Amino acid sequence: MGLTEIVVDLSNKSNSSAEEGPKGSTEFSASSATNDFPTTKSRLSSHMTVDSSSQIRSYPVISFALNHSSHPNITQLFEHLMSLPPMDKNGSMSGNCDFETTQMEKFLSHTFGFQNLPGQYIVQGVKAFRLRKPLNSMDPKMIIQFPSNISTERFAMTVQEIIDWQQSYKVYADKSIDGMNKEFLLRALQGQSAHGEEAFHMKFVVRISQCPIMMEFDARLIPRASQEEWSHRIKLVSVTGIDFAGRIHDENDILTYVTNWQDVYETNLKSGALLVYNKRDFRRRTNGPRGKLDTNLLQKDLMRMARLRLRACDYEGVQVVVETGIGLGVFAGKAIGIDETVRGLSAFAIRKVLEEDGSTYRNIRAVVFALPIFDVDYRNGKRQDTYQAFVDEFNESNYEGPIPVLIADQDMHRLTVAIAQKGFNVSELNPADSHGVFGEYWQNRGPAVEEKLALTTVGLLVQHHLINPYVLNPNHYDFI
Repeated sequence: MGLTEIVVDLSNKSNSSAEEGPKGSTEFSASSATNDFPTTKSRLSSHMTVDSSSQIRSYPVISFALNHSSHPNITQLFEHLMSLPPMDKNGSMSGNCDFETTQMEKFLSHTFGFQNLPGQYIVQGVKAFRLRKPLNSMDPKMIIQFPSNISTERFAMTVQEIIDWQQSYKVYADKSIDGMNKEFLLRALQGQSAHGEEAFHMKFVVRISQCPIMMEFDARLIPRASQEEWSHRIKLVSVTGIDFAGRIHDENDILTYVTNWQDVYETNLKSGALLVYNKRDFRRRTNGPRGKLDTNLLQKDLMRMARLRLRACDYEGVQVVVETGIGLGVFAGKAIGIDETVRGLSAFAIRKVLEEDGSTYRNIRAVVFALPIFDVDYRNGKRQDTYQAFVDEFNESNYEGPIPVLIADQDMHRLTVAIAQKGFNVSELNPADSHGVFGEYWQNRGPAVEEKLALTTVGLLVQHHLINPYVLNPNHYDFI
């Protein structure tokens, strides 16, 4: 069966290879013999692609409310995204990223005179650096090649293009937060926010700029000639999520949302404060209880965060928003037994915001969730991963919002680039650290998503405060 015969399931209900699902949703699930993600939903049909060697490949993906879109090209876009090859989850960046880190360091060194400053750190464990050849000292017409001028495949850009991307940098902050002002942002965006309340404030700060993608998450380079338009359509949205990892800088996440934190974690016998080990970590009490969440407050704040970043994207002219799970992996609180609830509340929050605010957006036409399935974990007969949590939320609520939604077990970069190359203005979500420093531990060679973004995009050039002067320019801060 050809590809076009399969993806037409989205708009052709009579296609015999698919069963009709719940109102407003269309799902395609991996069906190859090597798939490790079984599902109990009988309504699923197969979405398969064939590569040049005729090997059948597939991945789980589902859409909602596509029939509500007033833009017919969104249907075509979703079909195209479903036809992409599945994500390579065992690629060179699936674990240690030594090669890619060294590659970025060499690129910055050869092109801009990057050098670390011995003994100096932006925050603990994050090396300070400087550029001996800043962009404003270079010929604007000069063509820069990543990873190098002699590479077989290269991502090319001019100095002027990078400067333009830098100038697009904007900050949108929630004006209703006490202490949210330009002075705070100037400190926070260079890693000087205090732990606790100030770190907590960063959940309500959105940093956004044009930020082309140079490599996919499997480290495959995306070739580009200078001045190619598709890369100008990509914006990176850096946002801090919730953090239940139990660390001192984000202690207010524990104190605010975990109602029985004094029973869950070890505390000082005299002061009652949380005990800190290795200058960073809280320690769970031996045989202590599971955490109990103030679910109403957490739900309210998660909606507030989602509303802020979606509104910022709309203000910035974004047509398709690409989201990922923010704070829903190691930071979701599995160690204290709250991760399933946190994932569910996060999915609820953005679904509710899309239903309530979707009709007021001037530019947003669709939202795509890139939620790769890595470790398959079952608890009480239910699969525990972010993809499943979001599918369940949108499915069980019978989502009928005005904004079509696609949920995919796919590479966020691959989706974003594909959307941009189809002519849409698109945003990609960066799960940022509450320290406010872009890329944070990108030189540590074993990075998480934020650090991988620093190694695969031009993010260091356009969102790092030591490179882009507009990051610390208050004229680029808006309070909404």
